[in-house]
Amino acid sequence: MSKKAAEHHKKAAEHHTHAAQHHGEAAKHHEGGHHEKAAHHAHTARAHAIHSRHHSEEAAKAHAEEHGKK
Repeated sequence: MSKKAAEHHKKAAEHHTHAAQHHGEAAKHHEGGHHEKAAHHAHTARAHAIHSRHHSEEAAKAHAEEHGKK
């Protein structure tokens, strides 16, 4: 696997981890009735998920560049 693809996979995993943490915080605040804090964490989680998807797509492109050549 190319170094470029591996880095994108690592970044995608990091963003998934951050998204999960923010979803947990959103749930905790929502249960506690702190809806503004819950919304903040939910939006931050979504941003991490989107960023993760970007890195996943870049990893796929790097794979195609490396293995698509004949």
